[in-house]
Amino acid sequence: MVTPRRGTLLVPVPGLSGTLYPAGTSVFVRGHGSTVDGFVDGDWLPLCWWEFAEGVEEAAPEA
Repeated sequence: MVTPRRGTLLVPVPGLSGTLYPAGTSVFVRGHGSTVDGFVDGDWLPLCWWEFAEGVEEAAPEA
């Protein structure tokens, strides 16, 4: 079984359900290459390489 990786949307992306997910949304991604499958709460997002980044974590705001 392939373990999905975590990613973050860099631009707004529509899901198959019609929901538009804003930049900064955390997604699970599967696949490699120029296009991958992204998932948010069971909604499928067909992603291009430039629409998301892997390993990007929001930094905690500094006090």
